[in-house]
Amino acid sequence: MHIKDQIRIIGFDDGPFSRNRKRCILIGCVMRSHVQIDGILRTYIKIDGLDATQKISECVINSKFRDVRIIMLDGITFGGFNIVNIKTLYELTGIPVIALNRKMPDLEKFMNAMKKLPDYEVRAKAVKDAGKIYSVKIETRGIKGKIYYQKHGISKKDAEKVIKLSIYTSLFPEPVRIAHLIATGVVLGESIGRV
Repeated sequence: MHIKDQIRIIGFDDGPFSRNRKRCILIGCVMRSHVQIDGILRTYIKIDGLDATQKISECVINSKFRDVRIIMLDGITFGGFNIVNIKTLYELTGIPVIALNRKMPDLEKFMNAMKKLPDYEVRAKAVKDAGKIYSVKIETRGIKGKIYYQKHGISKKDAEKVIKLSIYTSLFPEPVRIAHLIATGVVLGESIGRV
């Protein structure tokens, strides 16, 4: 994969939600690596539902930003336990997917929590399809640390290059960081949380 310094990435994150609601907002931020915001997308997903993969794919495919080269996610779960199957997302869009985590996920604890929900097998398959969890050391632009990721449709080497290119003000890539700020700002009136 040829990776330009200003590769076009769309990062997704959800906003805060209450379990007594049926849906939560999901924001996509289209950027050229860490340099420029090209656009914002919005969709809604069911809390603890099974529609996140489909909603993200529709959001990307039906937008004017169909030429994005990478989909980045803040983890594989949104709206509680609405799990994105990154393998299916790649198959639906033809766009490589990178799911990021600030710390190493505790899969055993996560799988046990999921057992309380309906459609456990579908959710468990999405977790399995996400594949191996990798870590990458970040030492760029004065930022040092480690983040974790899963990927589909892209090599480990290329995924890590894209991650490093998209980091600017924090240890988390800008497209996902800004999607988070917008999602929390829209829901709560001002942005909060990890930036």
